[in-house]
Formats: sequence, structure tokens, C-alpha cells
Amino acid sequence: MKAQGDGTGKRPRIEPLKDGPLKVTGLLKLVDSGGKELPAADDMVLCRCGRSSRKPYCDGTHVRAGYRSDKRDRRLPDRVRDCHGEDITIHDNRGVCSHAEHCVRDLPEVFDRKDKPWIHPDAASPDDIARVIEKCPSGALSYTRHGVLHKDLKREPGIRVSRGGPFEVVGGPELADPDGCRPESQEHYTLCRCGESRNKPFCDGTHWNVPFDDAPNEG
Repeated sequence: MKAQGDGTGKRPRIEPLKDGPLKVTGLLKLVDSGGKELPAADDMVLCRCGRSSRKPYCDGTHVRAGYRSDKRDRRLPDRVRDCHGEDITIHDNRGVCSHAEHCVRDLPEVFDRKDKPWIHPDAASPDDIARVIEKCPSGALSYTRHGVLHKDLKREPGIRVSRGGPFEVVGGPELADPDGCRPESQEHYTLCRCGESRNKPFCDGTHWNVPFDDAPNEG
């Protein structure tokens, strides 16, 4: 994987500033939900309070709004659960799930949120399950086949600004969280931009349940 940035070979870096925006360095690929490129710079700050008038960029509104970047009580635990099937094991970390819902839409017989347990690893072919899990933007889902853990993909570093949802990070930018938080996958993860996640800096799907207007910069 070729690093972007200043040519030194350093990984792009995302630093969630305390009670402030995301400071992004060395990453030049920023796209909207339709894949359209957005203006990017080697150093830029992206809004994560959900209130900037220049979304996805920060305009300083977090200061006036009293934005807090702390984790909140009653969040889902950041813990991996293994679901063993005959030919595939599915790994699930609900605490970092952004609820993009590729899994429940594409393979409802495997991922049925009405059931407990909600994952049925023998209800479809391992190839189909692997294909759907590799769509997971947050890293909440991964899988093991033939003794090999499949958690990361090989992609160019970049950030996709999902419509009405989080920043979808791919390609392995370093997450330099001041509190030491680490993503489930080092290659891809989702970061809250509505300002209301209980598990900041990660998205936990709260954007589905709160007023979040991302219209200003969605193409």
C-alpha cells in the first residue's frame, strides 16, 4: 500500500482533537457519498460536532456549541464475539458498528437482527458471507476461513463522507486518538461526524436517531 503525503513514506494520520475536529495530515483523497472528489489538503480539519456550516470541514462551531468528545455511559461494549460455522467464523464487534446495514440487506438469512443470536454463519455460502463482510465500512465484522483471519483490505488511503452518516476511512490511515482508542480494523473504520455517538471517535449509528443535516457539502 503506497502512502500519501510528503514522500517520506509516513502513513496518513487522523488525530481527533480533544473536544474539537479531526486533524487530518498526509491524506489527499476525500470524496462525497457519490464518489465525487472534494477539496483536500495535506493538512485539513474535518467537522465532527455535526454543526459546521462548511461540512465536511470544520468552521469552529464546536467551540460555541460546547462540543464534547468524551465517550458516554450506556454505550455498547467494544468487544468481539465469535460466531462459529462449519466453514467460516464470523467475528462481530457491535461497539464500533456504524449500522450501514449492508449485511442485513444483502444476506438477511445470515444477519437477522430480529434473532438472538443474530448471526447464522451456516445460512449461506462462505464466499457470499465473505463478500458481504468486506462491504462493512466500520470493521465491526470480519471473518476467519481456513485458519486465516480476514480483517483488512488493500486499498488506497482515503475518506468517504457518507450521506447522513460517518466518515468512512479506508487504506490504513493512522488513528492518533489522544485517549488511546484503536479501531477494530487498522485498515478501515468509521468516525462520528454527527457529534452524538456514545463511542467517540467511532460512529455507533446514532446519526440514524438524531437530527443531522449534512446537506451543505453533499453532492
